[in-house]
Amino acid sequence: MEKMQKQAFFQIKKEQDKGFKYISIVPIPYVEWTDYSDEVKIEFHREIMPYLINLKTNFTQHALSDISALNSKYAIILYRWLSMNYNQYEHYSIKGGRRQEQVESYRNPEISMRDLRQMTDTVNEYKRFDHFEKRVLSEPLIEITKHTTFNVTYEKIKKGRSFDSIVFHITRKQVADDISYKLDDPAYIDGKIRQEESEKDLVYEAMKSPYTKLLMEHFLLSYIDLTDTAILSGLQKTH
Repeated sequence: MEKMQKQAFFQIKKEQDKGFKYISIVPIPYVEWTDYSDEVKIEFHREIMPYLINLKTNFTQHALSDISALNSKYAIILYRWLSMNYNQYEHYSIKGGRRQEQVESYRNPEISMRDLRQMTDTVNEYKRFDHFEKRVLSEPLIEITKHTTFNVTYEKIKKGRSFDSIVFHITRKQVADDISYKLDDPAYIDGKIRQEESEKDLVYEAMKSPYTKLLMEHFLLSYIDLTDTAILSGLQKTH
């Protein structure tokens, strides 16, 4: 529970006339539990409630399959923050409503060293930057790139003689299975046709489903997901 509180960190970036306004929120200030019951009481900070209730202004969709493949706590923390930013990039790239520079800033998000240390709970750890970089940046990002749908690199921004912030560069992998050896197999082709017909029916039902609308309203499905027939048919299979 204590780890959950420390790692549940949100940073919100809002555009204003003169630039950007940054808001850092620890959303779970109070947790209560006992050693004789499975009941847990959790209270959310009032400042995070608008973002939980109306997720149109804050996007926190995480791929569960990606997170389940990560072992490092720093990899999970960074993935969550990077995913939140990249989801905004995908959303506004399609929907519009933001200047191109701001849209690109979601794909190349910048975070101050101070906020990064707070987010990763390393304010009093890894005092030497080379140790911090290895444990909190380099190794976790290698893990994220290897095990998730993201390719992530970063650059260090200096202010004076010390590093002041980190800029991440995120791209989503294009994943395609090599099935070329099956394309001449009649049994594979027939099965593929049947599978596609079945998926079309499931996709049609999923698009009509109130659950799909609910997931969209809470941004657990993105606009990109609506173009993925595998996701839509998979949702319908679970109902």
